[in-house]
Amino acid sequence: MSRKFGLVGYPLQHSFSQAYHNERFARWGLDAVYVNYELSDISSLRNIVGADNELEGLNVTIPYKQAVMTLLDEIDATAKTIGAVNVIRIERSAEGVRMIGYNSDYIGFRNSLSPLLQSYHTCALVLGTGGASKAVCAALQDMGLTVRLVSRTPQEGQLGYDALTAQVMAEHTVVVNTTPLGMYPHIDSCAPIPYDMLTHRHLCYDVVYNPAETLFMRQAASRGATVCNGLDMLYGQADAAWEIWNK
Repeated sequence: MSRKFGLVGYPLQHSFSQAYHNERFARWGLDAVYVNYELSDISSLRNIVGADNELEGLNVTIPYKQAVMTLLDEIDATAKTIGAVNVIRIERSAEGVRMIGYNSDYIGFRNSLSPLLQSYHTCALVLGTGGASKAVCAALQDMGLTVRLVSRTPQEGQLGYDALTAQVMAEHTVVVNTTPLGMYPHIDSCAPIPYDMLTHRHLCYDVVYNPAETLFMRQAASRGATVCNGLDMLYGQADAAWEIWNK
């Protein structure tokens, strides 16, 4: 029986995951396939999993990394602490189907960012408050950075974009975009930070990887900042997901 894995999210035309996994399966000679499940309503997920006995695991992307948690039978301790799930392991037995949630975004982000950090990278601004943001914040804090969240609708302890003063930007030399702004096909948008306050000391990381160079990255690079997209994060979380599915 062929093994099946997939990606849950909405929309999915931006994603490289399907091609990445299927190319690996072909290279490894595996009888396996990775498919997209573009769901406008996440509540249908359990029906999809229950109806397909070949389905062994799923990745979860925008906008369901938090909403999917209520549909799971179990959540790994790390994912529970982070507050977001991007990997589901599906276990089938005579008793029925169990879906277990994990977070591999944390691993992918931490491993891709770590080589870029300098001694003066001690404080970070994280743009966005969704599921990806939660994994990014956890990784940054575990690496010893102080983190401030930035949101269009800031809650207590968060910053609005209009609060990004020269002092705030000078202190926070790591800026991570976790919003979908700039993601294909809407490539002409970016987070409204004061790009003219960026310097060569800034590290600007965009979790978006399609396009390879987002407007956020171009704006930051033009001010001398070091920039990075989310492709290595994607590959890192995909590799970690494969390990989870094959435990």
